Amino acid sequence: MTSPHENADAVYKTDALIAEDIDAYLETHQHKSLLRFITCGSVDDGKSTLIGRLLYDSKMIFEDQLEALQSDSKRVGTQGQDIDFALLVDGLAAEREQGITIDVAYRFFATEKRKFIVADCPGHEQYTRNMVTGASTADLAVILIDARKGVLVQTRRHSYLAKLIGIKNIVLAVNKMDLIGYSQATYEAIVADYMSFAASIGIDHFTAIPISGFKGDNITANSPNTPWYHGAPLIEHLETVEIDLVSDQAKPLRMPVQWVNRPNLDFRGFSGLIATGSVKPGDAIRVLPSGKTSTVSKIVTLDEELDEAVAGQSVTICFADEIDCSRGDVIAAADAPPEVSNQFESTIVWLDDDPLHVGRAYWLKLGTQLVSVTVQEPKYTVNVNTMEHMAAKTLELNAIGVAELATDKPIVFEPYNDSRSLGGFILIDKITNRTVGAGMLHFSLRRAQNVHWQPTDITREAHASLKNQKPRVLWFTGLSGSGKSTIANEVEKQLNLMNRHTFLLDGDNVRHGLNKDLGFTEADRIENIRRVGEVAKLMADAGLIVLTAFISPFRAERDMVRKMLPDGEFIEIFVDTPLEVAEARCERPVQKGTQWGAQEFYRH
Repeated sequence: MTSPHENADAVYKTDALIAEDIDAYLETHQHKSLLRFITCGSVDDGKSTLIGRLLYDSKMIFEDQLEALQSDSKRVGTQGQDIDFALLVDGLAAEREQGITIDVAYRFFATEKRKFIVADCPGHEQYTRNMVTGASTADLAVILIDARKGVLVQTRRHSYLAKLIGIKNIVLAVNKMDLIGYSQATYEAIVADYMSFAASIGIDHFTAIPISGFKGDNITANSPNTPWYHGAPLIEHLETVEIDLVSDQAKPLRMPVQWVNRPNLDFRGFSGLIATGSVKPGDAIRVLPSGKTSTVSKIVTLDEELDEAVAGQSVTICFADEIDCSRGDVIAAADAPPEVSNQFESTIVWLDDDPLHVGRAYWLKLGTQLVSVTVQEPKYTVNVNTMEHMAAKTLELNAIGVAELATDKPIVFEPYNDSRSLGGFILIDKITNRTVGAGMLHFSLRRAQNVHWQPTDITREAHASLKNQKPRVLWFTGLSGSGKSTIANEVEKQLNLMNRHTFLLDGDNVRHGLNKDLGFTEADRIENIRRVGEVAKLMADAGLIVLTAFISPFRAERDMVRKMLPDGEFIEIFVDTPLEVAEARCERPVQKGTQWGAQEFYRH
């Protein structure tokens, strides 16, 4: 059989319209639907080769790229003198040298019927976070299986992740059929094996296709080598599969506000991408979380007003009434609003080398909403190789766990299964600004609806006025043995002589009662500071001047307490004592990693 890429340089030609009239070329693609999909599977299942084949067959490789590809194929390729299509995607030097995919590679291509963005996701387990990144925006997953090896552990892992992230369209591409003589029996055995596993994780439908990414079988047309296969070739299936955008338009209106558009005094609109539903002038809307209602007066884009806007369009919506609406709010259908809550159960995929710090405050970004959040100890983690639920105190790199979250203020959300836009979130470290986790909200906790702030008539200002003082929290921090408790005690004595109402919270004293159940792990230290911060806040609300003496080496936890109080009420006092003096006072070495000198304190 002649390989489809033999003599490629003699017959291969890209779309001439690109060079002749780029505007006309772009116009032909403007109104095509866009499908985002990923290729994933185990190592060496042929993911990169398949994408290279798709790029080649859709005429998306230019002359200089083809020349470089042919040269690279001879130099570092794995297909002898033939074109190694994987090199079109494996762009990193490390990938080419090892013959594997490490990073997520995105490629664009188009056919007569549809545009595509494909993400080539790495197969190695240590790059699971990269796979999650690629899958987060995908409408479809092509899960490749090497026909010689069948269903492997990584096949199960990526199938579970695709299901977890909400990808509803699954293609099982049994690749390298040419290496098993296009055996129908082997193919059907693999499909049956995968079907049994898929049912166990909730995948009730998938499309199986026997292919050869290298030879081109069943990629653009049905192959004569598999006369027993009567389904559509891969490209045809990708061109015709229904994408979520169509079903999203039938759902109630949801538009997270990205920007308040106020170019002049006579215009005020709210801009964003419509996540679900549709909207017309005259429709009743509700702005959440405030719950204020109005009607749509007009819908505008850069150059025109619209009679209707649907999911997937970026628009500016104007209201008939002057109501408060800002970035982070959600414009929704008045009669079918989403939920608002501040406590949730969620699934979290941990993406950072440093583990989750239970109780520490992170930023949670959901759509255009950004709030502070704390994560509780995981209920369990999932072993994606066996689907077993495992006990865990925290989440390590690539771990997937179920845990409860608490945000510092209510957010607008929907369960992830109903809405990716209002159910999917990322976690950001407040100090480093690294994205450390990605997650999916399941539901609001019942206690979030049952527990409310009880209004009281005596305000914190009234408490302070009665004591004729301004409440403050004086937060003494420093090494063990630095003298912070001694200094805090002396300061309180002086304040007492001045007839000020005070209370001293000492680190050792609170561990005899309030924090008796806490140890000295990093998670327990964080919880220790959180509890003391809450107590200090209540005392400040009562009008007291509160003094605290804690090692509190992490800036994140000190900032957490600072944010509990009104601006200016938290005063941080670092007791700077030389390390050798502190050690002499303690009669023991000050442990590295838990108690730092001055530079380490300020660095953290």
